[in-house]
Amino acid sequence: MIEQLYQQACEVELQAFKPGNVSIYSAAHDMTVDDFRLSAKVSAPPLCHPNYSLGEKIFYAVKATREAVGCNTNLGIILLCAPLIQAVGYCTTKISLRQSLHQVLANTTIADAELTFKAIALAAPAGLGDAKEQDVKTTASVTLTEAMKLASAKDRIALQYLTDYKDIFDFTVLRYNDELLKWGYHHWAAVAVYADLLSHYPDSHIERKYGNQYTEMLASRMNQLNSELSATENPDLMMPLLHSIDQELKSQRINPGTTADMTVATVFTVFLENFISNTFLQSQF
Repeated sequence: MIEQLYQQACEVELQAFKPGNVSIYSAAHDMTVDDFRLSAKVSAPPLCHPNYSLGEKIFYAVKATREAVGCNTNLGIILLCAPLIQAVGYCTTKISLRQSLHQVLANTTIADAELTFKAIALAAPAGLGDAKEQDVKTTASVTLTEAMKLASAKDRIALQYLTDYKDIFDFTVLRYNDELLKWGYHHWAAVAVYADLLSHYPDSHIERKYGNQYTEMLASRMNQLNSELSATENPDLMMPLLHSIDQELKSQRINPGTTADMTVATVFTVFLENFISNTFLQSQF
């Protein structure tokens, strides 16, 4: 069931028209929707393997993806979803997913870091560069969470490891559920999350490649989109604006990839919380 929820979350994100990023509306950056669907399919079994450590989940999921599609489609997704999946096993009627996630992130190991370094090097994300401390091309000497702390100032995914996914639990899940309640469509709720994130925070993927030269422009476009999405009762009316922003970003090869990864993790968190709640509810009868 967790494998299915993970693949469903990945599919919702692909169904969402995310300007600048790959979706069913537009391929980009030498990647297609089929690449992402295949990546979700092959990465799901290792991510959900019950006997794998956190580091093993990450490494083998990235390895399976690389062997299937030959490029980096989902490193950020894997880095965000693996701890969530690991946390499910610690949930009880009294311990929530968020509390379990804290336990997972507080107890990562050097071995987790070592395998994650190998996974990142294998995925070879754009703009990776070199690091003064704990470079992924070297041997890890700190835990995974400690390594993420070193990267957190420049990487919003790494920051989640330090904050127990505060951005997701305190911000994006709330926006997602609000818009899902209002509109009734998962993919439109995901668009709202994507726009809201970009209107508040620079995208790490973009800033690794280009610095901050596009940050102000992107925030301005997404503020407009976010405002109009918040006001509308019919999100289909946003399609012309979405097409316009999408064309503008893709013409400059601007891809808010980190924000797309955060969107997947948001949808997956919503699905997991519902699954956990229903599981424990059923066990009481």
